[in-house]
Amino acid sequence: MARLFGTDGVRGLANADLTAELALSLSVAAAHVIGDHGETARRGVAIVGRDTRASGEFLEAAVVAGLASAGVDVIRAGIVPTPALAFLVAHLETDFGVMLSASHNPMPDNGIKIFARGGVKLPDDVEDHIEAQIGAEWTRPTGPGVGRVVDDAGAIETYIDHITSSLGQENVLAGLDVVIDCANGAAYRTGPAAFTALGANVTAIHADPDGYNINYHAGSTHIESLQAEVVARGADLGIALDGDADRCLAVDHEGTVVDGDQIMAILALTMKEEHRLHHDTLVATVMSNLGLIIAMREHGIHVDQTKVGDRYVVESMNANGFSLGGEQSGHVVMNEFSTTGDGVLTGLHVAARIARTGRPLAELASVMTRLPQVLINVPDVDKTRTNLDGDVVAAVAAAEAELAGQGRVLLRPSGTEPLVRVMVEAKTEEKADEIAERLAAIVEDRLHL
Repeated sequence: MARLFGTDGVRGLANADLTAELALSLSVAAAHVIGDHGETARRGVAIVGRDTRASGEFLEAAVVAGLASAGVDVIRAGIVPTPALAFLVAHLETDFGVMLSASHNPMPDNGIKIFARGGVKLPDDVEDHIEAQIGAEWTRPTGPGVGRVVDDAGAIETYIDHITSSLGQENVLAGLDVVIDCANGAAYRTGPAAFTALGANVTAIHADPDGYNINYHAGSTHIESLQAEVVARGADLGIALDGDADRCLAVDHEGTVVDGDQIMAILALTMKEEHRLHHDTLVATVMSNLGLIIAMREHGIHVDQTKVGDRYVVESMNANGFSLGGEQSGHVVMNEFSTTGDGVLTGLHVAARIARTGRPLAELASVMTRLPQVLINVPDVDKTRTNLDGDVVAAVAAAEAELAGQGRVLLRPSGTEPLVRVMVEAKTEEKADEIAERLAAIVEDRLHL
């Protein structure tokens, strides 16, 4: 049986894979594993938030019911970004938090993400323990033993105060014209409010959620409308969030996309100048562009590369005391202020760099040159033999020798499908295409099922 928890919580098609019954049972199990303090300790407390999906309404009801029925007191935060929920877990000192969101996924999907005390992701063994407890027999509390439920109407303001105070200066964005694409998601209020609070002139687009339009032709996965709006308004920059606002991409004044790698480069140099980049190290995944590694090396910054997934980035940061990390997709973690990726926080710090230096985003982003990157998915193959088949290994070695340090080859087996991702970077698009297609053909021929 497949593991219920994925790399980012429990996710699936709402009311089909992710049902109210599953949400309730999962919440009861979490209450017993995380919120149970034993006979003499206090009762557990959890905070629950959600994004703007219509399905979040019934899933929130199920989660709250499960927690309260298991004797956990519940604080309902309402519609909040995922990083806001993580912050509130730590700020309010709750035992855990539950966020209902499928992030950048289409509206029909939803997910349940659980944060441990302090606003950090659960370790795998705790997730496994929760999963094992689903459906187990338990004694139901009655009378005063059941949990109480309250709403926190000030949760949003508390979070906005936190992220704006991270810049340490009032009106730091004064005079800056910013367009924010809220993806009709969880940050439709917090994003514009935070930038406005720091003095920016803000135009918000896709900030009218109706329960069905989250991420629909909007946000960081559909950035075209933001590009057009920035150019049409002559804005200084655009910020693209995703449905739960844990990601941020940017657009410069000419409408050119600035991706997560470039954003990390800008922030790494800023933090190094300010002596806040611990160990002069940036954490990124193996999918980050080689141009980022080259640019950072030229500025005396080491790049620690992890497996793909923000949890691995955060693990490296926490284990080694690093202060900045993230992914090319725009999931950037600044652990001085947040325990997880925070799109609004990231956007504020990029905008502040522009305002303080007087340099346009395009110039700041030019610190790194993105090498052409080609990705080919090869389906229906035995991914377990990717690094074992002699012909595949030899072909990869030959391709690396051909690139002679001016590019990179990465074969990455999918974590969920019988598929191998072939990624090649080279100095030209033509060379990257040629090598990627050659390797994909060899993978298909040698590893086919």
